[in-house]
Amino acid sequence: MLKKVLAGFGLLAALGVLTGAVFSFGSRYVSASGEMNEPPLDFEPAAAENGFSVQVLIDGMPTTEYAARGRRYIEALENAEYEVRIHNPSASRVAVALSVDGLNTIDARHTSAWDAHKWVIEPYGTISVRGWQMSSENARRFYFTTEQNSYAAKLGQAANLGVISAVFFRERTPYRILPVTPGEPRPQYKREERSNAPQPSNSTGSTAEASRDSAKTRSAPTYGYPPPDDESAATGIGRSVRNGVQWISMDLERQPVGEVTIRYEYHAALVRLGIIPRPYPRPDVLDRRERSQGFEPKYCPQP
Repeated sequence: MLKKVLAGFGLLAALGVLTGAVFSFGSRYVSASGEMNEPPLDFEPAAAENGFSVQVLIDGMPTTEYAARGRRYIEALENAEYEVRIHNPSASRVAVALSVDGLNTIDARHTSAWDAHKWVIEPYGTISVRGWQMSSENARRFYFTTEQNSYAAKLGQAANLGVISAVFFRERTPYRILPVTPGEPRPQYKREERSNAPQPSNSTGSTAEASRDSAKTRSAPTYGYPPPDDESAATGIGRSVRNGVQWISMDLERQPVGEVTIRYEYHAALVRLGIIPRPYPRPDVLDRRERSQGFEPKYCPQP
């Protein structure tokens, strides 16, 4: 399906193509101009499917992941800003629908992955999504907070707190490049077949349109769930940062090629879930009991 998308403002001179991540608005996608780099040598995220990988970083460092109950868990640190790093290991461009707390990171709507606005990653590329995209120029940082103070709770959409989800869709008629070994010149893009997709546009998306779409999410409150509390982890809407975008066009395969889901909780909740071992008091009572003896050559003392 042909869709119009936005590309980042920067140019990757070595390849002669637009850089950045892309997301879609209805039939369009938007791309953030931020980090679109080669993955570091130690890039080994555990949360991956078919090679498509997602990591949560705090202060630039990947968080420890715990595999349990058929899911991936990480420990949230209250008030810490975080970013979501996503890697595309394939030779094709992909578009990824990224949601935090059940809300699309681009427009804060709760939709299916196919209908969601998407970020685009170049072949073998890596992007970092640092916050909620608020306009064609700015985003507001993700940070861990309580459910009551979360962005989702402010929008009345608190049914899916504590989850980060990424669903990947491959471009139908992609540009492809071959991986290279260090020291070799980069290969140029080669078109597999002629595409009728429109050329990248320099026009930016309408902030008013995005605001109208976002307002649709502020519907009636969710019933049948406990109200947001002040102990469990969720994601807030933090400080504003620069993140420019512009429209480009993509034609996506409808069937997703990968999906990664990460659950996050504060330490106490991970202990209650059995994800992290429960700490025992010190000195260790069991250690004292193990050294107990049955008899000593003495009479009974007066208490």
